[in-house]
Amino acid sequence: SHFDDLGTSPDDYDLIITGDLGQLGKELLLELTKMDGIEIGGKLGDCGTMIFDNTEQDVHAGASGCGTSAALLALEFLPALERGDVKNLLFLSTGALMNPSSLLQGEVIYGVAPLIRLESTAKG
Repeated sequence: SHFDDLGTSPDDYDLIITGDLGQLGKELLLELTKMDGIEIGGKLGDCGTMIFDNTEQDVHAGASGCGTSAALLALEFLPALERGDVKNLLFLSTGALMNPSSLLQGEVIYGVAPLIRLESTAKG
């Protein structure tokens, strides 16, 4: 929807980052966008898969989208924008609105995905 609404494409961004889809969710996103004719390819990063090592840690789907997004935005992406290493970043902080009892009670778990576009102001 973002690309259609603003007349942009993945080519307009250096990176497209999600909060915590995990490895499976990341693969599904690539598959779904490809079905819509959108190639994200090597621009897609997922905070949950970036902050953990799935080959060394038994994390399955990753972690908290809120936590991993905040950590990597503050520690990696904002400094990269400030330095000018990244010029345009599309940041989709995926997560779920739930508490542990929601799942046990069979309630709906709502997904949230605030999307922001961040641009570097670095000269050069």
